[in-house]
Amino acid sequence: MIKNSFVFLEKVTPHKEQSIWGQGIHHWTDFLRSKKIKGIPPEKKHYHDRQIWEALKALQEDNSSYFVGKFPAKEMWRLYDYFKDQCCFLDIETDSHGRITVVGISNYYHTASFVQGFNLEKEQVEQYLQKYKLVVTFNGSSFDLPRLKKQLGIILSIPHIDLKPLYVNLGLTGGLKEVELTLDLKRPPHLYGNPVELWNAFHASGDKEWLELLLDYNREDIENLRAIMEHVYARKAAEVQKYINSTSFILSHGSNGNTLGNQGKY
Repeated sequence: MIKNSFVFLEKVTPHKEQSIWGQGIHHWTDFLRSKKIKGIPPEKKHYHDRQIWEALKALQEDNSSYFVGKFPAKEMWRLYDYFKDQCCFLDIETDSHGRITVVGISNYYHTASFVQGFNLEKEQVEQYLQKYKLVVTFNGSSFDLPRLKKQLGIILSIPHIDLKPLYVNLGLTGGLKEVELTLDLKRPPHLYGNPVELWNAFHASGDKEWLELLLDYNREDIENLRAIMEHVYARKAAEVQKYINSTSFILSHGSNGNTLGNQGKY
C-alpha cells in the first residue's frame, strides 16, 4: 500500500491523490513514467519525482524515519504492511496521579516491561525502541506519547500509528476493551481488572503477585493491538483498493461500460 500512496508528497491532499489514481496512476512507477499528470505543473512533477526516488531509497535502506512528518497522521497506517515485521506495539499504565508505572513494548512474540522503581529509565526504553521501525498504539497520540515525552523525555523518531482515530473512522466506537469485544478478542477473566488498583495494591503491600498481575494485564493489552492493527489495515487497504479498481474499470471501459481502447488513458 505504501507504493500506491501519494499523500506523502508535498501539498498532495487525499482529494488530489484520488485525482491521481483516477488518471490511472496507481503506483509510484506509474507516476515516474508519466510525462504529464493533470493538476500537477511540470516543475512540480519533477519535484515530486525526486521525492518518490527519495522514498524508494528510504525503503531500500529500511529507513522508516524518512516518513515521519510526511504522511498525515490518519494515513500512517499505509506503512504497516511494509514494516510489520519490524513493528512494535506500545502501551503504558499510570497510577491515580497520571504518573507512568509501566511501559510495555511488544513485537507480539516477546514483550519487554519497564516498571517504575525497577527499570523505567529513558535510556533503557529508548534503546529498546531503536530495535523497531514502526510503533503502534491505541490512543497513543493523546495518552501514551505525551506522557512519555513529559515524564521521561522520550520523543519517537520512528513513524507512529494510532489505532483509535482509525477505528473511529471506520464507524466503530469505544475504548480498547469494547474494541476487543467487537472483534471477539478473548482475554482471561482475571485480566479485566483496573490497572490503577493493581498498582496501588502492589505499592501498598509490596506483594509482587499484584505487580505480575498488572504486567499480565498490560501484556494482554499490547498483544491484542496486533489483531486490531491487522483488522484496521485490511479494511482501510480494501477501501483504497476498491477506489483504485473502480477508476481502472472506468478508464478501460468508460462510464457507460464501453471499452475506450487507446482513447481511455486519461
